[in-house]
Amino acid sequence: MQLQQIQQRFSDLGINLAVMTYDSQQDGFAFHQQNQLNYPVLMDQEAFHVSRLGILNQDVPKHSKYYGIPHPGIFLVDKNGVIQAKFAESGYRLRPDFNTVLDAAKKMATLANKP
Repeated sequence: MQLQQIQQRFSDLGINLAVMTYDSQQDGFAFHQQNQLNYPVLMDQEAFHVSRLGILNQDVPKHSKYYGIPHPGIFLVDKNGVIQAKFAESGYRLRPDFNTVLDAAKKMATLANKP
């Protein structure tokens, strides 16, 4: 997983990672274990958060077993819980460019450390 490979770069900026999935707890736990992730996997089986964040893939009907799948997205959230940046791609095969996300994370970290 590419995110796992660059996790340290976020950690160096003082940024913690978490991922969110629409999968069941059992599937999410298995994925976490299989990939030896060093960050939490959050469950959103009813797609509540995915919908509220505006990244729900609207091409998947509610009766489908894939309902709840989000467009791949990354959010940078500050220490107050405010989303400072949002990166999302349509579909499910593309991922936001991590260099762009890291640049935004660096700016966010710099602003957070200013008095």
